[in-house]
Amino acid sequence: EVQLVESGGGSVQTGASLRLSCEISGFKFDGDSEMGWYRQAPGGVCELVSTVAALAYTWYDDSVKGRFTASRDKAKNTVYLQMNSLRPEDTGVYYCATRRGTRRFCGEYVEHRGQGTQVIVSP
Repeated sequence: EVQLVESGGGSVQTGASLRLSCEISGFKFDGDSEMGWYRQAPGGVCELVSTVAALAYTWYDDSVKGRFTASRDKAKNTVYLQMNSLRPEDTGVYYCATRRGTRRFCGEYVEHRGQGTQVIVSP
């Protein structure tokens, strides 16, 4: 059974940092695998904020570019999202999900996703 477990969320003030983790079990994150980090804001808007591939290339939405860094540790089968200079608009539930799947989520098709971790950034 494939499981993705996010952790590392919390309640912080503007300017603080958090590091989210997504532990993967049930499949090995390698080859052409790609993970997405998605954020669902309190108002319900869900968007892709970053991706990280097993081959280490990354992508960032303009709203987080320069502040967030995605990475992966193949030995630990874990992906991370380092979030610096957090802003109130970064508030939301963050999910990791395997991209290019068959299940509709956040405007895309994913295959597996975690339960999410809450990030709250206060002014």
